[in-house]
Amino acid sequence: MSVTTTIKQEARALGFDVVGIAHVCSEGTRSAADDQKNTSLLNSETAVSQRLFDRLTEWLRRGYHGTMGWLERDSNKRTDPGLVLPGCRSIISLGVNYLTEHRANEQPGYGRIARYAWGRDYHKLFDSRLKQLELLIHRLAPDASTRSYSDTGPIVEKAWAERAGLGWIGKHSNLVSAEYGSWLLLGEILTTVVLDPDEPATDLCGSCTLCIQACPTGAITEPYVVDATRCVSYLTIELRGDDSTIPHELQTGMGNKIFGCDDCLDVCPFNLRAEPTQESSFQPSNWSLSPDLNELAKLDETTFSMVFRQSPIRRAKHQGLLRNVAIAQRNLKPA
Repeated sequence: MSVTTTIKQEARALGFDVVGIAHVCSEGTRSAADDQKNTSLLNSETAVSQRLFDRLTEWLRRGYHGTMGWLERDSNKRTDPGLVLPGCRSIISLGVNYLTEHRANEQPGYGRIARYAWGRDYHKLFDSRLKQLELLIHRLAPDASTRSYSDTGPIVEKAWAERAGLGWIGKHSNLVSAEYGSWLLLGEILTTVVLDPDEPATDLCGSCTLCIQACPTGAITEPYVVDATRCVSYLTIELRGDDSTIPHELQTGMGNKIFGCDDCLDVCPFNLRAEPTQESSFQPSNWSLSPDLNELAKLDETTFSMVFRQSPIRRAKHQGLLRNVAIAQRNLKPA
């Protein structure tokens, strides 16, 4: 078997549901072997990198990143993997399905948490599997260098996942897989090994605008562009401070959402037919599936830390979650 085939088989054996590979060719990694490649392919890869850079630059210029200042730092690295891992020639994109068979409790008095945060923190699961796959790569190619991330590094992971054939970036800016919908958590391994690339995915959104219409705060300002400062996920997770930091009209749009938002995903036709995951780590707890707002409002910081010790919800911090709960409680009161 080829090195590429062996890596893909091992990835699936480790529990990744999807795996694809994108070729990397940047000014910092181009070699004589690249110069012998088809000129049109090289031009295509260069054009893709330039589009990524231009779109990211414009998004940052508009201030759509809000308080997420880290996105401004080293923006060149986010579109040029050769600046992250010198000599990078391939990116292995990997995904795990996190959709479960459960339904959130929509009765009055309960909050809503995004599905990806129903179970345990996926970063630990990814980190372990990515490290095991890196060990395999080093056994197959002892001189190789690798670096892995799971939503933690300066990599535009959805764009590279699209290049690797895992799916396409939908109008809500999330990755969409024809098989798994948008219920994929992503990770990637950068490597200096030249692997066989997959065909990039084709955008199948067509004329559908359901996700844009479903956004409760109008955060999808145009197809494929999201203003994070209006997005419920940003407001409930990344934004620090008390409720005065969130404009009143956006608080109203948050409804009963206290951590993240799935509205744009719930209406996507590709998500409606996705199959549930086999991964036990993503099974929900009562705190995530049916979070009682009154009970959450009483949590002290010690209890918060204990209850959400292995949960992504920790990212909102105790103060942030209580702020979100208070907003949800106000939204549920009769006008």
